[in-house]
Amino acid sequence: MVGKGSVNHNSRKFHAANTDPARSHLNREYINEDIQTVYHELFDEAVERYNAKQTRQDRCITDYYEKIRSGKQEKPFHELILQIGNKDDCGAATPDGEKAAQILDEYMRGFQERNPTLRVFSAHLHMDEATPHLHIDFVPYTTGSKRGLDTRVSLKQALAALGFKGGTRGMTEWNQWVGAEKHHLAAIMQEHGLEWVQKGTHEEHLSVLDFKKQERAREVEELSQQTKQLEDRNHALEDANDYLATQLSQTSQEVEAQRVERNKALKAAEEAKQQAEQYKAKLKKLAPDVKDLEGWAEKYTQEPEKVLPKADLLESASAYREKKAKSVVKKMGIVMRSLYAKLKDLTRKYDSLSDMYDRAVNELEDLRDRFRRLRQENDHLRGAENDLRRIRAVLGDNMVDQAISSAKDREHLVIEQSRKRTQHHISL
Repeated sequence: MVGKGSVNHNSRKFHAANTDPARSHLNREYINEDIQTVYHELFDEAVERYNAKQTRQDRCITDYYEKIRSGKQEKPFHELILQIGNKDDCGAATPDGEKAAQILDEYMRGFQERNPTLRVFSAHLHMDEATPHLHIDFVPYTTGSKRGLDTRVSLKQALAALGFKGGTRGMTEWNQWVGAEKHHLAAIMQEHGLEWVQKGTHEEHLSVLDFKKQERAREVEELSQQTKQLEDRNHALEDANDYLATQLSQTSQEVEAQRVERNKALKAAEEAKQQAEQYKAKLKKLAPDVKDLEGWAEKYTQEPEKVLPKADLLESASAYREKKAKSVVKKMGIVMRSLYAKLKDLTRKYDSLSDMYDRAVNELEDLRDRFRRLRQENDHLRGAENDLRRIRAVLGDNMVDQAISSAKDREHLVIEQSRKRTQHHISL
């Protein structure tokens, strides 16, 4: 029989109505350990290795026992109940009942060695009920798993490790294992002079089961390989999903950083525009000075006879030079030097302001182009993120992750082939 399991009842921390407390001292306790302690013993190292690989805190496991207990995929433990005969032919207080207890005791003492992947933490032989019977509570586990924890709870994989691989609905791992254990118990019974009478059952002999398993071996092996490949791929897809989540988070951060940079660029563009306007205003103020320069230049670039005064009658050349020509030439020299200095200063200022204005205009245009590119990249990233959500909603996470993984595998293969070709050329 398969029971739900009540460790407290099995260890007689409480008595049910069908027990005889006066006979409870005849009960046998083989093992009685705390199940959570057993979980720590079996899975703590695997949990630590699993958590070390996670990039997201919400994927880490804090209490593996509680995760299994509150989940729906696996039971925290399983209970096997074995009984020989019934109250009429093997009553607990009869000699045949004592013989049944001896057989169950011998069966129990070889159970753990025979089933190493079924960790027994509670086992009790009850002699205080109508018929002797044995309760065995165990945690089934598997090692070397590629998906999730490398050591984890799994009844299917634990029994597969013992050589029981399911095929059809009626030939599950559990059914095959129970059949084998019944035959083992029957062999012990036979040594004690008891024969297994299979009343009301249509169970086949173990050799027939073995024959059927051989017939299905190829199909089962193929299914096992497919299952392993799917488990490996699922594990890879979980890693890919974590990677994509990290990439999306980084993309969001980059978008936010680009938005901040865009705002800075807009501010800088506005400042450059204001500065360009200031330079333009300064150029405008220089216009009158430029006009004065033009007037002076026109005045002092006329014909010499129009600029120099006429000589008086009988005035000597020496007197004309000293009294009139010299002063005019001196004045022209002063004006020309002043004009030249002003022209140099205005030219320098004008060139500087023109360069600054051109740079400001160019910088403003560059900032506008950069802003347009950033906005396009932002829209593209947001669109890609929304498209990915839509695809996941339609096709499902598994299919999308599988497609992404396949694409990455192909890319990796192409890179590896290219790298090998490059190394080959270098070696040649």
